[in-house]
This record gives sequence, C-alpha cells and structure tokens, in this order.
Amino acid sequence: MTTHPASSPDPTPPSYFDPALAAAAEHAAALLEQADALIVAAGAGMGVDSGLPDFRGNDGFWRAYPALAQARLDFASIASPAAFRAAPDLAWGFYGHRLALYRRTVPHAGFAHLLRWGARMHHGLGVFTSNVDGQFQIAGYPADAVHECHGSIHHLQCLEGCSDAIWPADDFVPDVDEATCRLRNAPPRCPHCGALARPNILMFNDWDWVEARTAAQRARQQRWLQGARRPVVIELGAGTAIPSVRHFGHSVLRDHGGRLIRINPRECDVPTRSDVGLRMGAAQGLALVEQALSGAL
Repeated sequence: MTTHPASSPDPTPPSYFDPALAAAAEHAAALLEQADALIVAAGAGMGVDSGLPDFRGNDGFWRAYPALAQARLDFASIASPAAFRAAPDLAWGFYGHRLALYRRTVPHAGFAHLLRWGARMHHGLGVFTSNVDGQFQIAGYPADAVHECHGSIHHLQCLEGCSDAIWPADDFVPDVDEATCRLRNAPPRCPHCGALARPNILMFNDWDWVEARTAAQRARQQRWLQGARRPVVIELGAGTAIPSVRHFGHSVLRDHGGRLIRINPRECDVPTRSDVGLRMGAAQGLALVEQALSGAL
C-alpha cells in the first residue's frame, strides 16, 4: 500500500502574472472581509493536499491499495458492511490502514488559514465535510463546529446493531500487513455484546449506520446558521460525482443569502458573477486567497 508523508508544507502560491486569477483572489478576499460567518464545505480534495489518497475511480483507489487491485476489489466492495461480515480481516485491514494514516497525517496549511479567517468573523466558523478522516479536529477546529455528513473513522459502532451506541476508536491500534491489506491483530469489538465493531461511517449498501452522532452535528450546525446574515461558503475539493457537499453549500446560498468561493482543479464554475471560482487545488487556492487578504498580490 502507498505510504504517505506525515506532513504537508504550505504550497508556494503562484506568482502573479495572471490578471484574471489575481482578480478572482481579490474578489474572494472582499467576500471574506464583509462576511459575518464562514462555512467551510470540504470534499475529498481537501485531504489530497495533505498527502491522503484520492479514491476517485478504480485507478486511484488501486494505486493506493494494490493488494485490493490484485483481488479486483473496488472501493464500493470493500467499503461496505458486507465486507466486514465476509472478510473481517480484509475489511479491517483497509479501514485500519486508513485509520493509522489519518492519525499520523498533519493537515496542510490551508486548514490554519480557514481557522484564522473564521476567528475574525462575528459568528465564527462552521465546517460541513463528507470526509471521514477527522482532519479538521486534528487541525485544532472545535469539535462542535464540525458536521461530518458521512460519519467518522475515529468512531465505532456494533456491526450487528445490538444498540445505537457509538464510541471512540482511540483504544484500537491497527497492525496491518500492507502486502495483503489484512489486519494482523485483533479487531475492535462491541463493548456491549462482543460482536465485531465497524467504523461509524456511512458505507455503500449500508442500512445499519448509526446516524445519531452526525444528526446531532447537523442540528447544532443548523442552529448556528440561523444567526448568520452575510455567510460565505468556501467549498474545497468537492465534485459533482458525490454531490453531498455541493448540495449543502447551495442550500446555504438559497436559505441564508450567502456567497460562494469554489476552489476545485476541475469543476470550479459558480452560480453567479457575485461568486468566485478558482481552478486549483485546495491548499494552493487558500494560499492565494491568504495572499490577497494580506495585500501581497
């Protein structure tokens, strides 16, 4: 399996040169300066710049997990409750490797930029993310500011659904054979019935995900949003293939009169001319906006 770096330096922002790109960054900075609340809407592209693998398509997934490529197991097959029942050592090999990777990964500098911008605003900052990696909490964001719409790999639930209990995965230290993607040590167990535990993540073909933790995050975020009058959504690395993050961002624009800054290397079109699209990765785009805010462009 692919080994990723434990830290990701802030990328060097492009040097300017491109008047259109500089103007877009200045526009983004102006939106942030007038905002009273910052909503960070993050998809998988946010973590890629910290060195995390991109599971978009089988090619990217199998590059990160060649043992699963040899077995012809795609992401949807291994990321399912059925995989935990059929081959628990393989399913926990995959999720255990990811858990260990996410624990040791240092979030890129863009996380700190966002946290600092939100701290300047009257209503502060909130996060909506489809990522399960916990990188926002690792980067120092308050836990009550984060809504993880697909759950978190850092929390567990019972595979057999003996209760609606959700508990931290802190005590589980996976030992994974990277050549075979199989767990070598004992998998985590439900403390209530002793059955196999699974991540508290919404998987494919998953009818048993315990949603209580995410539902509480969603309710808390909706209450917070009620106070915002001039929110700005910064959407990062969220495409249209799994549109959860985009749908959320557009709901803020519709329901709270917000504006959108969309940073995406491929799909950066925005709804109106009052919004901003930057065709670049998350870390580089945030570094560019930071330059504009500091007057360095």
